[in-house]
Amino acid sequence: MAVPKRKTSKARRDRRRASAYRLTKVTISECPQCHEPKLPHRVCRACGYYKDREVIDVE
Repeated sequence: MAVPKRKTSKARRDRRRASAYRLTKVTISECPQCHEPKLPHRVCRACGYYKDREVIDVE
């Protein structure tokens, strides 16, 4: 069985772990109705449309 010869330092351990903790970039799509930026698969807050249908009434 493989046994480490030396203790892994905190800096080396944390550097390895930090590679998985990156933030992902937010995807922003354009609303086909009003051309405002919106999150994909969500109702547009500016016009209230989702998939070419009015879902909520925006004043």
